[in-house]
Amino acid sequence: MAKVNYQYETSPRKIDPNYSKKNKKQKEEKNRKLKVVKDIPRQDVKISEKQRKKQIKLTIIALAAIAVLFTICYQNSQINVKFNQIQSQKKELATLKKENEQTEVNIENSLNLSNIEQLAKEKLGMSKLTNKQTVYVTLPKKDYIESASEKIVINEEEEESNWFIDLIKKIIGEK
Repeated sequence: MAKVNYQYETSPRKIDPNYSKKNKKQKEEKNRKLKVVKDIPRQDVKISEKQRKKQIKLTIIALAAIAVLFTICYQNSQINVKFNQIQSQKKELATLKKENEQTEVNIENSLNLSNIEQLAKEKLGMSKLTNKQTVYVTLPKKDYIESASEKIVINEEEEESNWFIDLIKKIIGEK
């Protein structure tokens, strides 16, 4: 178990006279161990196949995670681009609708009979009819509409014949 340095008393702890010597010896031992590790050339350290496979696996997983994050970022950027395009097209649609409504109002205003009459007088030089310009036409009292009691006779030969049947008859040699 580790030695607990916490004291419950108010009196200071007693200093061990050999404390500084022990501390120096421990530091020297640590330095020796470190020197031994530092002195070993890197070529002499061999990594087992298990560790190498584990490192390769971790590298592949890290690269795959980076690739996934990159694709997510790319998709989000594409979504932002499309969203901005949609917003600009919505604004354009709104302006076109306003223009369309304004032209409809202008058309309705120009369709007033008084406006049409004014335009006809000013631009086309037209004027209202007078009694001198009126021409009366007399029509005979005979009705030109055929009554429903009359039957219309349709020539059956003309009705049944069409260009395909006529072509076949010409090929066969019939009339």
